[in-house]
Amino acid sequence: MNIYVDFDDCLCETGKAFSDLVYEMYGKLVPYEEMRYFNLRKSFDLTEEEYDALLVRGHEASVLLSIEETPGAAAVINEWIDKGHQVSIITGRPFNAFEASREWLDTHALEKVKLYCLDKYGRENFLKGSDFSLELEDYRKMHFDYAIEDSTTAFKFFDHLPDLNVLVIDRPWNRDALFPNDHYRRCYDWETIREIVK
Repeated sequence: MNIYVDFDDCLCETGKAFSDLVYEMYGKLVPYEEMRYFNLRKSFDLTEEEYDALLVRGHEASVLLSIEETPGAAAVINEWIDKGHQVSIITGRPFNAFEASREWLDTHALEKVKLYCLDKYGRENFLKGSDFSLELEDYRKMHFDYAIEDSTTAFKFFDHLPDLNVLVIDRPWNRDALFPNDHYRRCYDWETIREIVK
């Protein structure tokens, strides 16, 4: 089986970390449970300049390495790998966050997973010549049986896989989402994901 896993807010608690970071940088208190939009600029009511600065700070290695693991994620993924399944982490993080992201995975016992950066949100130019920057045309040649995702904005990246089972991790910004079809299921924790994939 081939399994796609998004990084932020699937493997780790990025939304909670950014809520703290916005308070630290701007004194704005927006609790995690009140983050109603995947668009952080909208969730935190930031100016364009504040948002840009937040993304720069939020992708510094020290910040990325400090983000807590989503409970159970590493254990479930390692179970899949031990059973012979292929797991690919496909993140929308910029390519300059690759090294810190790889280090985070390694320190959380996820050394065996492959990590790819895909420009899901139009934030940067593609880094040519790397083995981790995934061009859209190459991504669309990949096949997955399951996808673990939190962002409804990323659902369009599954259009080429009509039979894909998408397990949507419950987050405040996707609670009102209408899913495209019955292949999408809301999951509240990694134990639920584990049982579905099993």
